[in-house]
Amino acid sequence: MSDIVLDIQDLTISLPKGADRPSAVTGMNLTLRAGEVTCLIGESGSGKSLAARAVLGLLPAPRVRVTSGRILFEGQNLATIAPRDMAKIRGARIGMIFQEPMTALNPLHRIGRQIEEVFRIHTTLGRAERRARVVKLLADVHLPDPEKIARSYPHQLSGGQRQRAMIAMALALEPKLLIADEPTTALDVTTQAQILHLIHELQREHGTAVLFITHDFGVVADIADQVAVLQKGVLVESGPRDAVLNEPQHPYTKALLAAVPRLVVPDRPATEPGLVVLEAIDVAKSYAARGLFVRGRATRALDHVSVQLHRGETLGLVGESGSGKSTLARAMTRLLGIDSGDIILEGEAITHLAPRAMRPHRRRIQMVFQDPYASLDPRQRVADIIAEGPIIHGVAAKEAQARARRLLGLVGLDPSAADRYPHEFSGGQRQRIGIARALALEPDVLVADEPVSALDVSVQAQVLDLLADIKAKLGISMLFVTHDLRVALLICDRIAVMRHGSIVEIGPAAQIFSAPSHPYTKALFDAVPGAAWSAHMPVPAE
Repeated sequence: MSDIVLDIQDLTISLPKGADRPSAVTGMNLTLRAGEVTCLIGESGSGKSLAARAVLGLLPAPRVRVTSGRILFEGQNLATIAPRDMAKIRGARIGMIFQEPMTALNPLHRIGRQIEEVFRIHTTLGRAERRARVVKLLADVHLPDPEKIARSYPHQLSGGQRQRAMIAMALALEPKLLIADEPTTALDVTTQAQILHLIHELQREHGTAVLFITHDFGVVADIADQVAVLQKGVLVESGPRDAVLNEPQHPYTKALLAAVPRLVVPDRPATEPGLVVLEAIDVAKSYAARGLFVRGRATRALDHVSVQLHRGETLGLVGESGSGKSTLARAMTRLLGIDSGDIILEGEAITHLAPRAMRPHRRRIQMVFQDPYASLDPRQRVADIIAEGPIIHGVAAKEAQARARRLLGLVGLDPSAADRYPHEFSGGQRQRIGIARALALEPDVLVADEPVSALDVSVQAQVLDLLADIKAKLGISMLFVTHDLRVALLICDRIAVMRHGSIVEIGPAAQIFSAPSHPYTKALFDAVPGAAWSAHMPVPAE
């Protein structure tokens, strides 16, 4: 268990001219041992993924390359090894699990063929033996009906099933080292828990050394033996998991831990519910199976759902992918039509209003989207993006521009940002711009659809604080969609838990946390990564 599998010595990876710093990684030292999981943690841009790609010889050279240091694996320096020799190691001795399997898997080939390719390249097994090994691997990663999965294409599998197939491929030849680059970030909490358990189980069984890249301290608490913290390319702290999580030494580690949402309900002053500002009554929505060769029953996204949002409260919609939470949010904002039921805005039915009749109501409900970069026009300046809505609704252009600059100050950005374009901002800054745009029409209701799920933990904390502060200052109501119960407990007054298009449980956040009544809610809490540590973790001073 003490054998060194990978020894990274004084590694420096240079960045091209014009980058925000000269090197992606500077003087990095890291040792991985057999049978241990080492979690490499840091925010976006810290260099953790490039460090992993350097081990595999997958840096985008020549613009990004190793300029000094050694990467020792089985007596060879991977930093200087010939490409032909690296090809023999990659996939055979070192396996890789990528963050998004849908982009890593070839959509034109069946799953079985893609896993079989590993055996075809690196072994002399015959065709029948290769296929038998593929089916066994798919069974080992607990996929149902492995033979059917082997015949399937990537798009025919769920996200969790695709990730399991990627793990099967990475472990096909029982590598000495497994690199997992954010393999659970895009997965639901229950699927994430299953994948983490699977990686841990297979790693222990084969004595593999694992380099697990993540920004989620809950995942670290569940799976790590060793932890290494990377800040802007510099390894600022490393050590055993419990020492780093419970007694951090470096200010950056302390700041990251302080920003982690805890699995507790913060103290909030008790308030009486206000008038109902937005309501869904018996709302149903189905999606028909479509396509030239596609037949099947329609998918029921919303199964006669009724819910109320009161003035001044934050109502959380929580559930896994496919639970209907985003569909319900879009239906309540009239961005999506419904099959039956009613949407009531401040006592007025808006369900069947024509687009022209709906326009005056649009300003009263505004939305903050999950991916602000996809929802911001890259060809417009920030001031024009924010001012566009008010101008459409009759506000003079000069006043709309002035309002845009005031709103940038409200969301914590310098008014000079008004003259820049979306690509010039970080993810957290773009999300602030998205919030400013939503507030430009002075809405009564703000609908936030997974607004922090793609953000680093520290940026996530800033955006959540901002939303809570804006809600308190402006007195608006908020419908908050999330799959993260830790975030929901932090910001929501009430929580509605959704599953298969229905609300299975709804109540005050404290009640949902302390005494969940539905088995599905209990399962969601049990699957939260690092749940036990999160509930009792020390909160270091920043």
